[in-house]
Amino acid sequence: MINTLMNFSIQVRRIYIYSLLLGIVILVPNRGIWSQANFSKEELSFNGFRNPSIGLEYRKNQFSIHGGYYVTNFEENITTKFYKAGGSYWFFPNDFSFDKSGNPSSFYIGASYGSGINLDYKGKDTFMLESGYKWFVWKGLNFRLGIIGLYANEESLKVNPTPSINYSLFF
Repeated sequence: MINTLMNFSIQVRRIYIYSLLLGIVILVPNRGIWSQANFSKEELSFNGFRNPSIGLEYRKNQFSIHGGYYVTNFEENITTKFYKAGGSYWFFPNDFSFDKSGNPSSFYIGASYGSGINLDYKGKDTFMLESGYKWFVWKGLNFRLGIIGLYANEESLKVNPTPSINYSLFF
């Protein structure tokens, strides 16, 4: 288990370093995107793929809760399924989008509880940590790209990308 955690730690550090370097090279020179962006007071998001889950997410200021159905592939052509609920913290809002409707893109970190539905995870409790970036493309349409670490008793730590496409309503 210690070797698994050490390998996970090395992989996560590499991903974060590459992400940070990409952000510095692409985003920092364009100061216009780092304008005074602010979060709306509330947001309801309909999540159509796996980040954070296929379901609903409600955000108030910089904190959100979500619940739904989470699917992932730890192995090619084998889909593992979970029920998932958790919370996220949103930070560093910015105007990096095609639409200047006032809905800022931002970074997030989150923690979730999952209950396995099938295969090796059936009936197992899981703990998931994730982080990434939510990019508003046009009005409420947004994409997320993140990474998740999933842990369950008697299973090795799994790390996967978490892309998604979502639609948000603001109020």
